[in-house]
Amino acid sequence: MKQNKVLIVYTGGTIGMVQDENGSLHPFALDRIYDAVPQLKGCSYGIDSVTLDHIIDSSNMTPSLWVDIANIIEREYDRYDGFVVLHGTDTMAYTASALSFMFKNLSKPIILTGSQLPLGMLRSDGRENIICALEIASTRLATIPEVCIFFESHLYRGNRSTKMSAENFDAFETYNYPSLAKAGIKIAFKEHLFLPMPTEPLVVRKHFDTRVAVLKLFPGIGPSVVNAVLHAPDLQGVVVETYGSGNAPTDSWFINALDDAIKRGVIVMNVTQCKAGAVKMRQYAASCDMDRIGVVGAGDITIEAAITKMMYLLGSYPNDKEHVKQRLSNSLRGEITE
Repeated sequence: MKQNKVLIVYTGGTIGMVQDENGSLHPFALDRIYDAVPQLKGCSYGIDSVTLDHIIDSSNMTPSLWVDIANIIEREYDRYDGFVVLHGTDTMAYTASALSFMFKNLSKPIILTGSQLPLGMLRSDGRENIICALEIASTRLATIPEVCIFFESHLYRGNRSTKMSAENFDAFETYNYPSLAKAGIKIAFKEHLFLPMPTEPLVVRKHFDTRVAVLKLFPGIGPSVVNAVLHAPDLQGVVVETYGSGNAPTDSWFINALDDAIKRGVIVMNVTQCKAGAVKMRQYAASCDMDRIGVVGAGDITIEAAITKMMYLLGSYPNDKEHVKQRLSNSLRGEITE
């Protein structure tokens, strides 16, 4: 039987750090992964690795680096059965969401993982995360046609994921969707939750429009703040983080400011600040005016998926705002419950 093969794409982050003799942390060369994780020497699948030209702290992640990651995976797509992206945790959910939108008709797993403690530290959670992510990416037991995050025994849909802890090993959660697998003595896959296997060939779209903003509402927010965001130069889209099930102030100045932005061609998207639950336009009077003026309700999407989806759609369909608005409210890769 042909041996399965997995490609590791190393971008940087805490997981790739080792301590030198002075106790300082610095990135290790990925070709030494067998030294850092010697358990991999006995695995039943092949492992190759590639490193971005410049490894980064994930706080410096950008759409252009998402494209670099996608280019590597697209170039090697036919040679490997799965892909593992080693990534810092701070922006991992953004990268997972962006990659999920870029890879249409994905038929192989792309699994992001990282750690809260560097591999070079004795108590690092990175070894188990890497081992499990590689085993899932290589397995013949279940083919996962999705971009996922593996962290602390759980496999999550990438564009449903949110980092919810800066200190605990179980740093990620998908509040509006169950995990796709649980790693215990055996890895228990929940195949009924996977996206369907595509019947069309892979398509990779790599254009993002970063002329977007996030407007987070809070009690006491005033016209100067709202207008400063809505009048940002060349603004194309705004994600408004509202209260509860999509509620916002009903003051005329606020609704008029949104209405003016929409009339200028800015797409306005309504996303709840709550970790769990969904925007339901017109459920309360506090969202009726937004619905009336054309604000797009986005269901139970995460803020990470919302902002990357907006950038992706604006970049993919730059001359069709109506198409972008329609796609924002519909699920593309399982990011919204329909």
